Amino acid sequence: MPRIPADEILIAGHWPRGRGAPVRTVDPADGTLLATLHAASVDDVEEAARAAAEAAAAPAWRDLLPHERARLLHRIGDLIEEHADDLSALQTADTGKTLAETRALALSAAATFRYTAAALETAEDALTPSRGGYVTMSVHEPIGVVGAINPWNSPIASDAQKVAPALAAGNAVLLKPAEWTPLVSLAFGRLVHRALTEAGLPAALLSVLPGKGSVVGDAIVRHPLVARIGFTGGTGTGRAIARTAADKLVPASLELGGKSPTIVRPDADVEQALAGVLFGIFSSSGQSCIAGSRLFVHSSLYDSFVGELVERVRRLRVGPGTSPGTQVGPLVHHRHRDAVAAYVDLAREEGGRVLCGGAVPEGEEYAEGAYYLPTVIDGLPNSARTCQEEIFGPVLVALPYDDEDELVARANATDYGLACGIWTRDARAAWRLARRIDAGTVWINTYKQFSISTPFGGMKDSGLGTEKGRDLIRAYQRQKSLYWGTDTAPLPWAN
Repeated sequence: MPRIPADEILIAGHWPRGRGAPVRTVDPADGTLLATLHAASVDDVEEAARAAAEAAAAPAWRDLLPHERARLLHRIGDLIEEHADDLSALQTADTGKTLAETRALALSAAATFRYTAAALETAEDALTPSRGGYVTMSVHEPIGVVGAINPWNSPIASDAQKVAPALAAGNAVLLKPAEWTPLVSLAFGRLVHRALTEAGLPAALLSVLPGKGSVVGDAIVRHPLVARIGFTGGTGTGRAIARTAADKLVPASLELGGKSPTIVRPDADVEQALAGVLFGIFSSSGQSCIAGSRLFVHSSLYDSFVGELVERVRRLRVGPGTSPGTQVGPLVHHRHRDAVAAYVDLAREEGGRVLCGGAVPEGEEYAEGAYYLPTVIDGLPNSARTCQEEIFGPVLVALPYDDEDELVARANATDYGLACGIWTRDARAAWRLARRIDAGTVWINTYKQFSISTPFGGMKDSGLGTEKGRDLIRAYQRQKSLYWGTDTAPLPWAN
């Protein structure tokens, strides 16, 4: 059993018990109670925000040179890597993910801090073209206090993707982890707190404030000192945050839901496509915003491809994330498992055929956990709710198609536009489809691969703005223009 954080949260460099309601965190593999924490309260958010504003304005932080701030980011990355095994075990206990995946996520978080440090050290302000007797410069300055609100499916990676560029830009951060999975974010907070203390920097630059989104998240978003919001989560919550940000006239980046199409053309490498489709929807137990949850297969190979896919799905190994052989772990919470099961029941009502899965696995080892069998459904129109609404679980809907125009129309006939996968040997067809599909990320002959150096964002109801990429720090700064007069004569208007 990993070391579980005590009933403490990080507020302005201190570790008190939260003043909010108790939050129970449960191991979804067996229903075991991991910890009971007290959530942050509105008063805790107020204290953290005021201390963050003071920390962001403190000369020790405000005047820190980029290479000195980069040194802090490298130190945080080193600490994450040093504690990767503990962070992995804690995240597996809290989320149910396999140890292989949670270790990869921890190492990814470390790499995010290092990449961000490199981007910070090599960032340049610009001399812009002059159209008169002056030289102009474009410079970037910190925003101040930013709010980072993250989901439960990949806490440590999501935390790094927001906290690293925010700190690199010179800000202070109020981090709110998901109510169901606060433990690894609190452990991450201890590492950042340690790095700040070692460097003699204001410890209030990061607070970790767990609790309900409707209480803690809302208090962060509405706080007058919070001047930027980064959110990853559901589209409905994202819309509410966008409205509040608009009222405050502050920027917001929103990484929201998806219902991503995966396309298998008749010329695809079938073995490669089968492996990619399996990984794209059933890894992480389907709990991924970019999961390839709608499978479009050309009619000429639909029956054979889907038939083989179903056989392979039945062989996937379902079990606890701590078991080395597990491919599909439990879902994050029993309530979420029940919501996924309700969608499969809805698919049956809509006329869908459940080709495999569609139930809770039987056996004593699954009895107390939040497990659901990997499921493949067909026989539904693309307009069915099961094909349109994000399920966020191990549920794949298969649909045949005949021609490219029809395919593109159906693939784009959704409110979302986050990701897409294309399986083909035809490079021209891949290029053509990739440009026609409404998606912020398109994978060709691969799926669910990520690089911190590549921007990530969505279209339509999948979000607003981007994360990652070479300019990831600029999203957490304000741009300012400076004009330097070069003409020695006074401005003529005053004569």
